[in-house]
Amino acid sequence: MALGLLRRRWSKDAPARSAGLTLPLPAGAGGVARTVLDPVDQPLGGAEVTVTALDTHQVTARGTTDPFGFFMAALPSGRYSMLIVAEGLDPHRETVEIVPDFCPAPTRIRMQPARQLPLPPTGGWVFDPPHTAIRFIATHVGMAHVHGRFERFDGAIDVAPDMSLSTVRVRIDASSINTGNTTRDNHLRSGDFLDVERYPYIDFVSARFAYRGGSKWTLAGTLTMHGVSRSVSLDTTYLGTVNGGYGEELRCAALATAELHREDYTLNWRTMLARGIAVVGPTVQLELDVQAMYRSPDTPTPPE
Repeated sequence: MALGLLRRRWSKDAPARSAGLTLPLPAGAGGVARTVLDPVDQPLGGAEVTVTALDTHQVTARGTTDPFGFFMAALPSGRYSMLIVAEGLDPHRETVEIVPDFCPAPTRIRMQPARQLPLPPTGGWVFDPPHTAIRFIATHVGMAHVHGRFERFDGAIDVAPDMSLSTVRVRIDASSINTGNTTRDNHLRSGDFLDVERYPYIDFVSARFAYRGGSKWTLAGTLTMHGVSRSVSLDTTYLGTVNGGYGEELRCAALATAELHREDYTLNWRTMLARGIAVVGPTVQLELDVQAMYRSPDTPTPPE
């Protein structure tokens, strides 16, 4: 939207002063422009830029850099905070002063590699259910989003000396699905959907970790649900390790997300629609918010 403002012809446009960029601006507005570069000075396209007014704390412009690393926005005069974010790189923050009827020449911003957190020690780790959540979000056909979670599950991580060779296993009790609506949950457990009598578990077994920079990883593996196995990739953010919890045990944490297509698992939503049954949409956003404890002979057992 902000870029669109700069492309339009306004009846009361005031041209930017010649010391900066020459472009039309809405009367009384100013401009901000940045050229974003990667750590080796190459244009960085697709970086996310957010501009927030310092007085109201409201986001006034949001967008991504173009293939040349360029971003530009027209804004009312005032002071703003600009945040530039790109995968695997440290965020860039700065304060911007917008002057009426003026857009300075683009400032070059060189992003720096994100600091990699120390990886967890090698060995076995077990999920801590009270501090772990497996959630999902789906679009209810013709209505709002449906938020849910699975209440019962277990998981384990085996961290190898070469992190890319580490493994993750997760088993979910399919009948523990909970969306906050008993009628809907019973329907989701039925043969129309998860069919928990025939397929009581949802299983994930990893194949490999792939490092993407900073704290980002891709976890590839196989998800088995409703008797069908499909390859999936989880976008994973490693959150580090800490000594804490019930017995000050060593813990690691991560957040992983993926998009699932229900028809991949023979959960045929079109058939449900044809029968006049209101169902969730064809895709489901899955999120695993994990805390795992280092597994050793003296690892305490979390209370029920």
